Amino acid sequence: MVQVKVRDNESFERALRRFRHLCQREGILRGLKERRFYQKPSEEKRKRLMEARRRLRRQKG
Repeated sequence: MVQVKVRDNESFERALRRFRHLCQREGILRGLKERRFYQKPSEEKRKRLMEARRRLRRQKG
């Protein structure tokens, strides 16, 4: 669970920005989007393999 304590003399917008950054780093929104619909285990495995291949191609390039 992500928590952000608002510091003294810190604007709400700045605290909200820190909160969003932490959520993005933790991968919370990505996890929610992935779980929006049920995915069969075989589809999930295929998707993970495709992402790994894509990452490898980017590293080599």
